[in-house]
Amino acid sequence: MLESRLNTPQTEPKLNRHCASGPDPDILADIYRPDTNIAIWQRTRSENVARSVKQFLAQTKHFERTKTVSARNIQSDIASLFGSGDFSALADDVVEVVDMFCYLFELERTGLRMAILNRAMCPRFHVDNVPCRLVTTYHGAATEWLAHHSVDRSKLGRGSNGLTDDESGLYLDSKEINQVNRFDLVLIKGEKWEGNEGAGLVHRSPEVTEANKRLFLSLDFSI
Repeated sequence: MLESRLNTPQTEPKLNRHCASGPDPDILADIYRPDTNIAIWQRTRSENVARSVKQFLAQTKHFERTKTVSARNIQSDIASLFGSGDFSALADDVVEVVDMFCYLFELERTGLRMAILNRAMCPRFHVDNVPCRLVTTYHGAATEWLAHHSVDRSKLGRGSNGLTDDESGLYLDSKEINQVNRFDLVLIKGEKWEGNEGAGLVHRSPEVTEANKRLFLSLDFSI
C-alpha cells in the first residue's frame, strides 16, 4: 500500500481564486492576495457625477480616447480628455480613480482608455494578458465575470470550437454569470500577474444597445 502511494504521481492542490468585494475602498488592496483575482469596490453612486455623466452623454455622440496619464499631472491630463466642456464632476471622479490606481500599484503613469460604446467591446468571455486592469462603467450595463471554480478554461478562445459561450461548456449554467454594478471600481487580475498564470479572471463586456450606450473607463499599467 505504501509502495503504491509512493509510485503514484502526486499533484499539488490547485489554489482557488476568489472575489473580494465590499463598500470600503480598502477592499481594492485585496487584489494583492494570491487567492484573489477580482476586487470590487461597491461604490455609492454620486448624484453629482451621475448628472455630469448624463450631461456628457447628451452633448457627446461619439467619444473614444486613449492616453498615457502621468501620476504627477493627473489633473491636466484628464482635463484635456474633455476639452472645453463643463463636465467637472465626471472629470474630478476620473482624476480620483486614476490617482487611486497609481497609488495602489506605485505607478508613475497609467494607460487610460475611455469610450462611449454602442456595442459590446469584448463580447466573448476571455482573460486579459496584463498584470491587472481597472474597469468602471459610468453609464449602461457593466462587466460580466465568472468565478474561477465555475470555468472550464479549455473552452476559452479556440477551445470553444466555434460555439457560443452558452453552448461551448465554458460554464454549466448561465446563473453562474456574475455582473458588477454601474459605478463599481473593479480590479481584474490578468495572466501576467506573477503567480496568477492560468487563473486570470474570465470576463466579458455586456450587451449594449444604441438606445442604452455604455460609458466605460479602463486603466492599465503603462511602461
